[in-house]
Amino acid sequence: MSIPVGHAFYKMSGSGNDFVFFDARSDTGVAHELDNPETVRKLCATGTGIGADGVVFLQSDTYQAFRIRYFNRDGSLGELCGNASLCSVRLARELGIIGDGTCHFETDAGAMTGHFRDGKPEIDLQMVHELNAATEFDCEPGEHRIGFANTGVPHLVVLVDDTASVDVVGRGRPLRLDRRLKSGANVNFVSPIGPDEYSIRTYERGVEAETLACGTGAVASAALLEAWGLTGKVVRLRTKSERTLTVTLRRKDDGHLWPSLCGEARVVYEGRTAEL
Repeated sequence: MSIPVGHAFYKMSGSGNDFVFFDARSDTGVAHELDNPETVRKLCATGTGIGADGVVFLQSDTYQAFRIRYFNRDGSLGELCGNASLCSVRLARELGIIGDGTCHFETDAGAMTGHFRDGKPEIDLQMVHELNAATEFDCEPGEHRIGFANTGVPHLVVLVDDTASVDVVGRGRPLRLDRRLKSGANVNFVSPIGPDEYSIRTYERGVEAETLACGTGAVASAALLEAWGLTGKVVRLRTKSERTLTVTLRRKDDGHLWPSLCGEARVVYEGRTAEL
């Protein structure tokens, strides 16, 4: 199967997570032609395709300002991607869909709210589910705690001495595929670098490799670091790309954590699909 030619796209980066965005509002046929696993894999392939961690279709929505559908690099449909959501808010403003204030948009994980803070997009995620600060996973040397949190995507978070020395793929892949995780999970490794500031490296399911950043992983890590009593309500996560994602945690009357995520999101270039 070849990729249909002539579809306009935006290559975007969110703290090192890179995405191929299609404006499916104006190009109504693009989603029907391209949202299949084989085509997504070809688009995301490094060296032979555009190269990306995922593909995003920005669509019209009946009730919200817009809607996004996110596909992982392996072609699977993702419920949510934090950095793709940040990029979608940036692109929606660039396209004139929203202004500089607050907006609401739809994802496969539910409705979300976006803002702009000091020129950067910020998103309010749904409450953190299934927070488990003390899982049954055994720590290996150099590891101190392993917790679990669902931030729209399931995540394991491993507190380590130093993320620079972690074999992210060698350690992350077995954990990601562990049978005790009914839907698998992304695996995040975190280590302290300053007050309320941690280094983070992530093995992402759907990409099946280490990525330069993970927005929902940063949120899960912040939630567990706060649950472990190691941080306050505002946590900075320095990613593999050296960009920082800032997570703000708010505990409402229901006792649950409601997080927001702020970070870089930019258009790298624009192009049109050619036959692959």
